[in-house]
Amino acid sequence: MNGSLADFVFESLENDILSGVYARGEILTELKLCERLGVSRTPIREALNRLKQQQLVEETSSHSVRVRGVSQQDLMDIYEIRLRIEGYAARLCALRITEEELNELREIVALQDFYTARGGAANIRDMDSRFHELVYRYCGSEILMATLSELHHRVQRYRKISVEHPDRAEVAVKEHAAILGALEGHDADEAERLTVLHIENAKKCIVLATSAVGESK
Repeated sequence: MNGSLADFVFESLENDILSGVYARGEILTELKLCERLGVSRTPIREALNRLKQQQLVEETSSHSVRVRGVSQQDLMDIYEIRLRIEGYAARLCALRITEEELNELREIVALQDFYTARGGAANIRDMDSRFHELVYRYCGSEILMATLSELHHRVQRYRKISVEHPDRAEVAVKEHAAILGALEGHDADEAERLTVLHIENAKKCIVLATSAVGESK
């Protein structure tokens, strides 16, 4: 089978689940997925098997496939893991980052500030993601980068809730600017401390937001 087609189907379904297009508990049928994506059942079945391995879908007692997605407990676990290792990534980044790399982060923070002032939700989200991606990359650890990038990707729907909240968006850009200042000073302790605080604040915002809309399971 064409590997690129299989990957396309998997990535499409994974993104739809993680972004909330398919709700937790929703039943996915092969026929409807085939019609929607315009492919045969073979890549659909392969994609569903991969999603089962990632625990994003599960098989029911009646052998149908149900969306599991990211539960509230998964969300809390992911943020606890981020609290413990993202600060370490920022510490390494402070020790290793170059002036050229700092310039890239300066541009991202400036753009995030620009879009936040104008309420550009999609752009705010993109700049927020880009800031974290660059810190992961510039920490110099491939393992940390891969781990944190996957965790970031897995909670994309909830991060959207957080970074697009007007009050949180304004605070987040200030927190990024403070982290950038620590990186510019190559202050590893401060970069780690500020990053942990940033993740803690994002977690609190998400808990409040999800509680408000009844996402407690």
